[in-house]
Amino acid sequence: MKKRGIWIGVLASLLLLLSACEGSSAGSGAAGTKSVAGGDASGAAASSSAPASGSKQKGQLESISSFPMTVKNDAAPVDGILTYGLVSDTPFEGTLNTAFYTGNPDAEIMQFFNESLFRLNGDYEITNEGAATFALSPDKKTMTIKIKDNVKWHDGEPVKAEDLEFAYLIIGSKDYTGVRYGDSLIQDIVGMEEYHAGKAQNISGIKVVDAKTLTITWNNANPSVLTGVWSSPVPKHYLKDIPIAQMAQSDKIRKNPIGFGPFKLTKIVPGESVEFVRNDDYWEGKPILKGVIVKVVSTKVVLQALKKGEIDIASFPTDQYPTAKGTKNVQFIGNIDNAYTYIGFKLGHWDAQKQENVMDNPKLQNKKLRQSMAYAMDNQAVGDKLYHGLRFPATTLIPPSFASYHDNNVKSYTHDPAKAKALLDEAGYKDKDGDGLREDPEGKKFTINFLMMSGSDIAEPLAKFYMQGWKEVGLDVQLVDGRLAEFNSFYDRVQKDDPKVDIYAAAWSTGADIDPYGLYGRNVLFNYTHWVNEKNDELLEKGHSEQAFDKAYRKDIYNQWQALMNEELPVIPTLYRADIYAVNNRVKNFTVDPSSKLTWKDVSVTADKPQTE
Repeated sequence: MKKRGIWIGVLASLLLLLSACEGSSAGSGAAGTKSVAGGDASGAAASSSAPASGSKQKGQLESISSFPMTVKNDAAPVDGILTYGLVSDTPFEGTLNTAFYTGNPDAEIMQFFNESLFRLNGDYEITNEGAATFALSPDKKTMTIKIKDNVKWHDGEPVKAEDLEFAYLIIGSKDYTGVRYGDSLIQDIVGMEEYHAGKAQNISGIKVVDAKTLTITWNNANPSVLTGVWSSPVPKHYLKDIPIAQMAQSDKIRKNPIGFGPFKLTKIVPGESVEFVRNDDYWEGKPILKGVIVKVVSTKVVLQALKKGEIDIASFPTDQYPTAKGTKNVQFIGNIDNAYTYIGFKLGHWDAQKQENVMDNPKLQNKKLRQSMAYAMDNQAVGDKLYHGLRFPATTLIPPSFASYHDNNVKSYTHDPAKAKALLDEAGYKDKDGDGLREDPEGKKFTINFLMMSGSDIAEPLAKFYMQGWKEVGLDVQLVDGRLAEFNSFYDRVQKDDPKVDIYAAAWSTGADIDPYGLYGRNVLFNYTHWVNEKNDELLEKGHSEQAFDKAYRKDIYNQWQALMNEELPVIPTLYRADIYAVNNRVKNFTVDPSSKLTWKDVSVTADKPQTE
């Protein structure tokens, strides 16, 4: 969705989304989604100074501003089938429901058959142009959502207000096995706390007014209702007989899911491919494409698959762009992604009983140690020489795609080994035995265990490049188990707080909602570092308070938050990125423009077969 992502066909607008941004080399797959990735699974040849750059030389860097955001094709459409390349080095999981999925590959599949009730505008705010309309009460605490009359599930049943209520009942249930209860807007619904604790049968703040109308009332007014309200219904008539604890693994989600999007799922080969046919009863009108085939394509062969016409569209790995540039049968489009890569520090654990993060792991809690590791990293070299300018150093945890909130003036960490060494000295990490590696303040051997995901051929060299930078300032950093982690293993270890893991390389796609609470709040599962801080609590609370409807006030709060995060540094932001898609010349109306009103309904092909090079 992400990725992050594909702005057409707003899939699961405004959801938290766990995904492999690099392991799959994919975008978020829908507007307004959030995602995490394991590891920059692309990289550069190991070097003590900078990653290898191949044939690309300094002064030949690319710029995302030079890419168009929409494909150009003026030919008339034909009644054809489009093949979408799901770029991934691992099989997709196949949890095809918005309330339960955790991986970006699943989100990329769902964009074709499921979607949010709302569309977004260019500022990532919900509009009344989707399958439902909304209105806020004068006190901004109650939203009335009215689903349009012609919106139907793929089995012909109408999408009802009770289907949206059902989604909230699933996510808020104590039996819920997913990760989305941590969202601040969900937690703040009137009656949600009692329902989540099992003290109530329903959520008192959610009321079904009639078959098509529902109201949601929050305890507090929150400007994120305009960008972060959960708006993806779940078909109650189809899933109500399945216990919530068993729902994610049921055949009705993994083998025979239904949605109300422009295409219907007809065939699935687990982990490999999915086939769709046109939904003639789609609420916005009959789609132009006859059908869509989604198939997994490895990062190693994606370019050849595009040249041979085996796929029509693919999220394209930026490290491969210089090699692909000039390919005659495809167009490249792109935009700055709502995303950043980062290094996360494991500082504690998740207390499931209390539903909160506890910062009780002392190993990396000295912030001077964390700051020194940031100064030891040469992200400019990685962005320039590996990604050819299509990634660039991340300075804060709010990407520049949020132009109104990204703080260009905040203190950031440029490559400065001397500063890194000085901070380590101040913190008491010194080389006491003369082997070139520092011991901890108590004089004991100090090794930092680094988890990074496998992916492209250059994943391991990039990991070695980062580790070499840390070694140059005297830190002994080693890969967990001496190797990169496979996609599923990576997430299992990050989510379950494997004690072998001290730091990990990952990424977040922030989606449409500027509010960072869902990633860094005290009471949210996605706070994988488990960092907690009272000032962080205060700023996050102010950032989605009623006063934050004033954008100037909210900007000031998030400037303070960015400064706090850069000082305390529970995660090191490493790179911002361009989101690039390669599209066969026969494709029409495909876009990554967030302000565009094009959706998957409008996408077409203008020839029976893809062009080949």
